Amino acid sequence: MIRFLSRFAGLLLLAAGFVGVVYDGARSIANNAVLVTSVSDVAVALLKDRAASLQAMAEGGQPVLWKLLGLPFTLSPAAPVALALGLVLLWLGQPPRAGIGTLVRP
Repeated sequence: MIRFLSRFAGLLLLAAGFVGVVYDGARSIANNAVLVTSVSDVAVALLKDRAASLQAMAEGGQPVLWKLLGLPFTLSPAAPVALALGLVLLWLGQPPRAGIGTLVRP
């Protein structure tokens, strides 16, 4: 069941990453400049008011950790992050391989 959910979430994230690449490409062509959607832009669009409170909570708890990990992650492009996370989830959700020397078929 966990492998199924992992593969399902991985495929959804791959699809979202592909849509993000197409969306950023269309925006870049329309504006004659390279425009990239960041993770923080996606979080603000999806979570609206909660994104600011989550950021304030993260900054208040561990400001050094926020500056080292949180801020660079939120400023990174959303499409490659979604694609990479989708690939990792697909890799984690693959069925286990048969060991060397074991029979696959009876």
